[in-house]
Amino acid sequence: MEFKGSFLIKLLLLLHVSILCASQSHDFDFFYFVQQWPGSYCDSQKSSCCYPTTGKPAADFGIHGLWPNYKDGTYPSNCDPSNAFKPSQISDLTSNLQKNWPTLACPSGNGITFWTHEWEKHGTCSESVLSQHDYFETTLNLRQKANLLQALTSAGIQPDGGSYTLSSIKGAIQNAIGYTPYIECNVDSSKNSQLYQVYLCVDTSGSDFIDCPVFPKGKACGSKIEFPSF
Repeated sequence: MEFKGSFLIKLLLLLHVSILCASQSHDFDFFYFVQQWPGSYCDSQKSSCCYPTTGKPAADFGIHGLWPNYKDGTYPSNCDPSNAFKPSQISDLTSNLQKNWPTLACPSGNGITFWTHEWEKHGTCSESVLSQHDYFETTLNLRQKANLLQALTSAGIQPDGGSYTLSSIKGAIQNAIGYTPYIECNVDSSKNSQLYQVYLCVDTSGSDFIDCPVFPKGKACGSKIEFPSF
């Protein structure tokens, strides 16, 4: 009886540790909500820019992803290989995703490959908070709250191939959203720095924007940034 009792205690301790480790592996401090400008994606990656099978996306910022992050600048990834992406779970969101979270990768696709990657790499690391359906619905809701194109055009910053100061772009978004964004640039075929991605930080529930605990280490922007057409 003593042996069995000792074994049972050890087994319970092991289960407790494994559950604790599993929960800790899914801990994170905040999300990066990332949107990208399709004109910049295609201008810098002409050989790998393909419109979705549903047609050319609107000339608007599209979602790249909702990424759990830690305050030290690192991030978890691929947290639950057993929880694969299931298109049937987001069938009611598909048309909205195709509009606001379009793929530009080649060959042309319907978005499933893109969304699979985002869920399995990033979404599974927030599954203790958001189910697969909730993850995509939450991200779409954040897109509604953060209308970047409206924020920029209202400030006279147009996607017309013109150049604007980095400070004016940040200021326009901060004035509209209420929080300082991180701006990531890439370089076009003429080596101009151009507006590529905008990062905003979100609390762990995915509900509200917050001040970023840390900014990512992306490609630096010049003081003047091109905002290409699409």
